[in-house]
Amino acid sequence: MADAGPIVPQARTIVYCGVCTLPPEYCEFGGTAKKCEEWLKEEEPELWNQLHSEDALSANLSTLSVSAQERAAKDAAKKEAKAAQNEARDAERKAASKVIVKRVERNKRKHVTVITGLEIFGLENKKLAKELGKKFATGSSMTRSAAGTEEITVQGDVSEDVKEWLLEVYGSKVPEANIDLVEDKKKKTTPTAPPVAPQ
Repeated sequence: MADAGPIVPQARTIVYCGVCTLPPEYCEFGGTAKKCEEWLKEEEPELWNQLHSEDALSANLSTLSVSAQERAAKDAAKKEAKAAQNEARDAERKAASKVIVKRVERNKRKHVTVITGLEIFGLENKKLAKELGKKFATGSSMTRSAAGTEEITVQGDVSEDVKEWLLEVYGSKVPEANIDLVEDKKKKTTPTAPPVAPQ
């Protein structure tokens, strides 16, 4: 027997799904199988043919028993329905949610702008605070309110400008109808006169 030399292992290239981040062979376990299949068909048509073409599906189904085929079909239908339900719930929640841009009076003529509700639309408050600070050349930070929600505080009265900027930069994610401008003024205390003593 002739010695062919040492066997050199070959590196494998693994494709990961752009939707669920699993390898395409496991996308069915991610809950977004339909979207994953569409992504795979666009980005990796050759791999899609191996996994989802009519020949591949009939070959895979022929190895299953009839009861296993029925179970697989039911499981796939359940996962699809659950994913669709989750998407609908998220869309409903986004439609009902509001981004509040509030102008808060601090001392006399000093104001800050407080923005809440952006995380529901998939935006990162910390990153946005940094962007707003650069955009308006002022102090900006992300803090937690007393209720435990995240809010962005921007120094100065820039509420109108913040709304315009949000629509310009993130208009595709945050519709104009979901942005509310609110003005929060400090209540002025009126001095009361001391009671007059009867004479």
